[in-house]
Amino acid sequence: DQRLLDPDFYEEYKKYFDFEPKTGFGEVKSLFLVAMPQSQYEIVFNWKNKEVPLKIPPTYLHGRALINEIKAFLTDLLKPSGHSVEFARLPQKTLAIRAGLAEYGRNNITYIQGLGSFHRLFTFYSDFPYEQDGWQELRMMDLCKECSACVRKCPTGAIPEDRFLLRAERCLTFHNEHPVDVPFPDWIDPSWHNCLVGCLHCQKVCPANEKVIKWTEPGPTFSEEETKLLLSGTAVENLPEETRNKVEEHGLGYYLSVYPRNLGVILERF
Repeated sequence: DQRLLDPDFYEEYKKYFDFEPKTGFGEVKSLFLVAMPQSQYEIVFNWKNKEVPLKIPPTYLHGRALINEIKAFLTDLLKPSGHSVEFARLPQKTLAIRAGLAEYGRNNITYIQGLGSFHRLFTFYSDFPYEQDGWQELRMMDLCKECSACVRKCPTGAIPEDRFLLRAERCLTFHNEHPVDVPFPDWIDPSWHNCLVGCLHCQKVCPANEKVIKWTEPGPTFSEEETKLLLSGTAVENLPEETRNKVEEHGLGYYLSVYPRNLGVILERF
């Protein structure tokens, strides 16, 4: 009602959520919120006789595998009491803050003590009865009150000083998660792109990430021929077996449609 979110951003992102749960166990009585540590990943592309390393921030890869892993763990945990869980497509960050699991940074990313922003949030519906209500107010980390490192670092001006809510329509991440047929806005400088998908500008300078920011897991290395195939938008099923295995093994397939756009604009520098 206050029109704090860009209408196009709001319409696009609300499609992700499902507020009418359909479960196999009937009434939802509780939510399980889980945070899994997750690193950034480095993918190497060979291009014009050079190796071009590009990062993928936490929260992008191996999502389905982690959901299955957590669901199996919770299922085993609850099975003796006869209760069940189902994955929930809900606003993970807001729920994590409300439950006291995480805190917001000024950049509207969630932070967990000891993990910084290098984690991934998951929510599960359950029929497990839970009466205690630990609902908390939305809050920003105390560290942010005297810090504006992310505000200064963000090249698009997405992190305002005059309000807490991110100007999401200015966020580079929002724009580089679109497929190749959606052009980048003219106001985005190509030099701002720094990841294969997503963005790490604000996370790299955040003091809360000081102990985790170097945590990087190696991803695949693509030859120049493979890089050309990814740039061309070749569907995963049409990739050569070796290339397809690299994509599938590392969970890169979900965002395959954005790589021609993002990778292309970065490789133009070389």
